[in-house]
Amino acid sequence: MKAVLCKEYGPPDSLVIEDVASPEPGEGQVRIAVKAAAVNFPDVLIIENKYQFKPPLPFSPGGEVAGVVDKVGPGVKTLKEGDRVIGSCGWGGYAQELVLEEARCTPFPDDMDFVSASAFLMTYGTSHHALKDRAQLKPGETLLVLGAAGGVGLAAVELGKAMGARVIAAASTEDKVQVAKDHGADDGFVYPSGEMSRDEQKAFSDKIKELTGGQGADVVYDPVGGSYSEPALRATNWEGRFLVVGFASGPIPKIPLNLALLKGCQIVGVFWGAFTARAPERNKDNLNELMTWFRDGKIKPHVSKTYALEDAASALKDMAARKVKGKIVLTTE
Repeated sequence: MKAVLCKEYGPPDSLVIEDVASPEPGEGQVRIAVKAAAVNFPDVLIIENKYQFKPPLPFSPGGEVAGVVDKVGPGVKTLKEGDRVIGSCGWGGYAQELVLEEARCTPFPDDMDFVSASAFLMTYGTSHHALKDRAQLKPGETLLVLGAAGGVGLAAVELGKAMGARVIAAASTEDKVQVAKDHGADDGFVYPSGEMSRDEQKAFSDKIKELTGGQGADVVYDPVGGSYSEPALRATNWEGRFLVVGFASGPIPKIPLNLALLKGCQIVGVFWGAFTARAPERNKDNLNELMTWFRDGKIKPHVSKTYALEDAASALKDMAARKVKGKIVLTTE
């Protein structure tokens, strides 16, 4: 089989594609014939040795795939050959075949294509857990989404609308804001790219307050970090919830904790991967709800571009340059 390999840490152009031996499933494992592999921001970090998980070299990046079970190992209880599954692997997904534990495979309906399936679980799982479990978003509340045209951001926009919130989308360009509006955002605005000055941060906060009638956002969904987090926190409503989702802009912000005191607000961490391991039954219920919403047409992954497996470096460079709207996906056929 062919696999994209990281043999030494570095930029996307350091990746190679090689023929490697087909993996064999062990106890409790299945082998998936991969049809599509989503490209996510952690894939950029993991090949540069900047991610919290550090697989031994060489390895394939790629944290989520969709494909067909083509071989079943001993002790597998629920899956069989021919089943269509989403695989949550962390890494190893940029390959034509992947061996994975049965528990990390999620069957998906026949009316979902492989590309959409590969782009579904991580973004919607993260955003659903954030808004439902961590923020306890209520109908009628105002949700501000930063990075609203990115993978998790756009999922948060759709889910916020499905949960009855008023959604404000913030992104770095007008066309990105428009993508978020096309997916249900009620309002939106453009923020500056790069490190914001103090004046730009104040204008950023003021714009949020303006769009919320001076009250501020009830929930802030922040996968961006950097100089965007503090001014967004300053523009939360009383008893608001500020969701720490990620740091796509690079720097991890230092937040003055007096803001949480003055606003009576919560700063809430979102780590969906740990949640899935610690609360598998709750996660299963959440995934069932997401699949229902997909069937009902309330949510649908926005895949802006697909790439051949051989073009993985180009896909990762586009992701690193923040050129992606929604999701991008590698296909193996």
